Amino acid sequence: MAQTATPAAATGTGRPAYRDANVLRWLGAYTASMLGDSVYFVALGFAAARAVPAAQVGLVMAAGAVPRALLMLGGGVVADRFGPRRVVIGSDAVRCVLILAAAAGLAATSPGLWLLVALALAFGVVDALFMPAVGALPPRITTADQLVRVQGLRALVVRLGQVAGPPAGGLAMGLGGGATAFLVAGLLFAVSVPLLLRTRIGAGPRPAAARAPAGRELRDGLGYVRRHPLVGPLVLSGALCELGLAGPMNVGMVLLAERRGWGASGYGWVIAAFGAGAALSAALLAARGRIRRAGAVQIATLLAGSTALGLIGIVPTLAAAAATAFVAGLVCGVCGGLATALIQTATAPGYLGRVTSVMSLTGFGLAPLAYPLFAAAAGALGPSPVFLASALLAAAGGAFTAFLPSVRTAELP
Repeated sequence: MAQTATPAAATGTGRPAYRDANVLRWLGAYTASMLGDSVYFVALGFAAARAVPAAQVGLVMAAGAVPRALLMLGGGVVADRFGPRRVVIGSDAVRCVLILAAAAGLAATSPGLWLLVALALAFGVVDALFMPAVGALPPRITTADQLVRVQGLRALVVRLGQVAGPPAGGLAMGLGGGATAFLVAGLLFAVSVPLLLRTRIGAGPRPAAARAPAGRELRDGLGYVRRHPLVGPLVLSGALCELGLAGPMNVGMVLLAERRGWGASGYGWVIAAFGAGAALSAALLAARGRIRRAGAVQIATLLAGSTALGLIGIVPTLAAAAATAFVAGLVCGVCGGLATALIQTATAPGYLGRVTSVMSLTGFGLAPLAYPLFAAAAGALGPSPVFLASALLAAAGGAFTAFLPSVRTAELP
């Protein structure tokens, strides 16, 4: 079993995070979990496509997003109340059991619509607990001066999951169908659990006598975000950025590629260029560690990244779009890593889960609501002006924080 330690004791030696065995154990667990996530979504999509009419595949794929959005804030309360270590380990264990049961079910019979929807809903509920808890872990496994490096390493793992997970899921589907793909996903979740058990994680849960009712704890957490001079503005800035950039990245690139005649391969090149830039920025953060004048750099990179993403909608050639996307990924990666590190170093340990849940809710719950609006606007006006309007919304997140000394002068340890 893992030992409970203070964050300083969690790293213990003062080594860079990428050479710290404790951090690397957590990173290995996180990698297995992210790959399991990616393989699961591929398996769910193909299982649905083979079992239900095409019109119902979208219902299956979207089902998990509903409980994730509705329960995300409650997941933050759970993480703060019981400690993120327990919640993350429990979540991965439950996901392992769910997916292995799905593998057994697929091997025995053909699944119907409601069985797949039930699986997606259950997975979404567990995700609502997992996301705030896993986001609250980095400050508890490392010292504050290594947090930027840990965020960089975490971003690299996310990119690895996005790049390697879908092909792994597709290969498993090709070799043995949905049952094999679900089996692979379940085994990946199983790998993460013993690694997490061996990871030293600090700042355990509060004593039972100190706990308030869950509703009061949620309101207290939201009030903490609203009142904090650094956390509140950065969370609001991140929300504006997510709402502005989600449409162009997830819907606009497809529409733009169709409008310009670049096709699916052109779309792939632009998305790959953005991912390469984001991966490079994550590697730079992991290698460098502390960045001076972090608040000012975060604001500048948010404005630059928003501008670059807006320009993708107006550049005339595929090569220019890919180059612009690479720059956008590079600076957005720096911006996101610094914002998360600043928020987590400024947040009191007892509020980390609830603060992380608010951040996660924006990206996974609210931002997707912009997709239909973006698509409708792009259909009426064309993608270029809507790219620029979305970029202005994202840039507003940096513009207002530039006037706040609490953000502009913020420094990392």
